[in-house]
Amino acid sequence: MALTIVVCIACFLVGGLGAYWLFRHGLRSKYEAILRDAETEAEMIKKNKLIEVKEKFLNKKAELEKEVAQRNQKIQQAENKLKQRELVLSQRHEEVQRKKAEAEAVRENLENQLAIVGKKKEELEKMQQQEILKLEAISGLSADEAKERMIESLKEEAKTQAQSYINDIMDDAKLTATKEAKRIVIQSIQRVATETAIENSVTVFHIDSDEIKGRIIGREGRNIRALEAATGVEIVVDDTPEAIVLSAFDPVRREIARLALHQLVTDGRIHPARIEEVVAKVRKQVEDEIVETGKRTTIDLGIHGLHPELIRIIGKMKYRSSYGQNLLQHARETANLCAVMASELGLNPKKARRAGLLHDIGKVPDEEPELPHALYGMKLAEKYKEKPDICNAIGAHHDEVEMTSLLAPIVQVCDAISGARPGARREIVEAYIKRLNDLEQLAMSYPGVTKTYAIQAGRELRVIVGADKITDKQTESLSTEIAKKIQDEMTYPGQVKITVIRETRAVSYAK
Repeated sequence: MALTIVVCIACFLVGGLGAYWLFRHGLRSKYEAILRDAETEAEMIKKNKLIEVKEKFLNKKAELEKEVAQRNQKIQQAENKLKQRELVLSQRHEEVQRKKAEAEAVRENLENQLAIVGKKKEELEKMQQQEILKLEAISGLSADEAKERMIESLKEEAKTQAQSYINDIMDDAKLTATKEAKRIVIQSIQRVATETAIENSVTVFHIDSDEIKGRIIGREGRNIRALEAATGVEIVVDDTPEAIVLSAFDPVRREIARLALHQLVTDGRIHPARIEEVVAKVRKQVEDEIVETGKRTTIDLGIHGLHPELIRIIGKMKYRSSYGQNLLQHARETANLCAVMASELGLNPKKARRAGLLHDIGKVPDEEPELPHALYGMKLAEKYKEKPDICNAIGAHHDEVEMTSLLAPIVQVCDAISGARPGARREIVEAYIKRLNDLEQLAMSYPGVTKTYAIQAGRELRVIVGADKITDKQTESLSTEIAKKIQDEMTYPGQVKITVIRETRAVSYAK
């Protein structure tokens, strides 16, 4: 049994050693084969890489050679250009030198000629003096006396010709007077809402009882001062029962003050802080209402594409009036009239309606301009990109500028129709007459003035002075003085033109 075990162990060891030897021998053979394959593959990769690098090197060399050739070509071209420029400059230099030599020769020639001319001039002067002496000896008159006689003769001839020319001009003026009279420019047009401070610049605010007046005034007048400062409106609290007067030339301010006062009285809390809060709130509401009114008006009339600022100006028309006629209603009426008239004439009614609505936008400026309202409205329309024919219709509807489109006379006529129809406008006759009389009396207070006439509804003042009392120079200063005094002492709409007339009449009778 033990022998069998020993034999088995020996066989196992012999088998293991054999297997180990066979495994080691096979592994080495396989390793050597793999190594040979790797070396072969590495050699091939090396050869491929060398070939690839060589190709890249050749390509790069070709590119560099090409680039060098191009640069050499450019350098050669630049050298050729420089040579050409050098040749041109050389030719120009030679030309300049040649012209310089020619100019020098011409200058010398001119100097010689001038010297000759000077000598000739001296000879002519001597000959002229000799001739004058001979003529004086022959005529028995000196040169000055002969000159005076010639001047007198020329004066008489010139007077005769001038009189004939003046007569021709006057005849031509008489023939064309009717035509030219239609083109007279209206110098000053009303653009503010008021005629006098009583008629159109006050708003009466009604209250339930006079006890509220004290609350509105506040302790030591602090409430009323705060309200006036916040709104820019003068608040008059007097003995008028159950009423407070709001006075301001700007109707939008009066409306803000009226609404703010209504809210304060309704709420009952009246103190400076509350006043500022309510006024700011009401101002925002009025601005919103102005914009909404403008939008609603444009929609009603079918007008689109207006600038937002023009829409706001149209909305402000609601709070303006001219001789009692609401400006927005006047603009709407003019727009509709323009559309009807344009349709009858075969023109574009939409453009006519647009021009009619915008024709008085110059009457509601944010600041007081120096221009008449038609010209100011035209500038506003140009500023906000309205078309040229619309702008011209606005500016020409009172003849301030020349009419260049057919829309302009239509707007002018429809504006007159809307303003002149019965019941459209009103003005207190007494106040109107008083304003005209005040204008005339103011001018009559100056020495030398014989007559005064207020015309064009008080927009122009004609002052006639005595020719024996005032000179032409003094008439200019007189018109300036009268204008300054009217500006300082009177309230008037728009502008007042002062025309001083000095006339000299010479009367004789043929018997």
